[in-house]
Amino acid sequence: MRERLACAPTYRDRLNVVPLPYRGVSVQPYAGDMAEAAIVGHLLGREAYRRTEFIVLCGPDSRRAVVAVSARDRAPLFSPIMGVEVLGLPETCVYVRDPETDCGNRSALARLALEHNVGADRTLICEGKFDHVNFIHHPRPLMLRVVEVTPPEPPKLFDLVRHVLSYADLPPIVPILERIELTSLVRGETPAAFLVPCRSGGLDDLGAPIHYLDERPPAREAWTLIGCERSLQFHRHYYGDEPPRIEMCPRVIAGGRSEPTILKCCLLEFDIERDGETLIVPWGADLPMVERALRALSQHLEAQS
Repeated sequence: MRERLACAPTYRDRLNVVPLPYRGVSVQPYAGDMAEAAIVGHLLGREAYRRTEFIVLCGPDSRRAVVAVSARDRAPLFSPIMGVEVLGLPETCVYVRDPETDCGNRSALARLALEHNVGADRTLICEGKFDHVNFIHHPRPLMLRVVEVTPPEPPKLFDLVRHVLSYADLPPIVPILERIELTSLVRGETPAAFLVPCRSGGLDDLGAPIHYLDERPPAREAWTLIGCERSLQFHRHYYGDEPPRIEMCPRVIAGGRSEPTILKCCLLEFDIERDGETLIVPWGADLPMVERALRALSQHLEAQS
């Protein structure tokens, strides 16, 4: 009689399970019954490569199942499978072929799961870049609001977040852009001129002449400032007064948040700051700073996965 290791489930009830590196995922054909007992009976005692921790079984009619396997000794090149845990059967597994998805990226897999309506009660199996295969079991990514001013396009902070998520070892995060459109902020305003913090494409048609604060115009005009508190400080220093102003600070406009949010603020210069569920980074934040902010916001996911 085949011996089975007695152990409690280790993956089945967990969220956001993504094997990394995904060389630990083996894809194998399977012609048997796609029921838990049959799968366990099929795998127990069979040889497994010492790096194989998960198996995607490809059964009849393109049906798939995902299992975790364990062995008593991982030192030999091959060892008999002594423990089997079925994570997902065909009823809860969704297979997607997407050559653009990096199977080694948790956030990319989470985004794909969201696109295909694979929720936290199911498992997404992805055949992605280079024809490699991986899965995300019970996906429940961090849905992150990115509050950012446009133009420019794409908004800088949103682009930085996406860039970090393309390489950083982070729990699955799906960024959602929440735009602050400068053209919307000035709608209905009819000043003689606008003063904006700096030059940026897309500000050519605000309905009035445009001046640029960072260029320190020599003559004080009858303008309305589109800017934040820091821009106002600059204006006081340059011209000794305060003009009419349209607020554009993401922190002020976003207000208090109950959902995970990241945004920029000019009043921060050297470090990030947390305010409840909001992480604030300086206007000139770089990739390492954004990665720190994302890690701080997603720490609770690491404990769940």
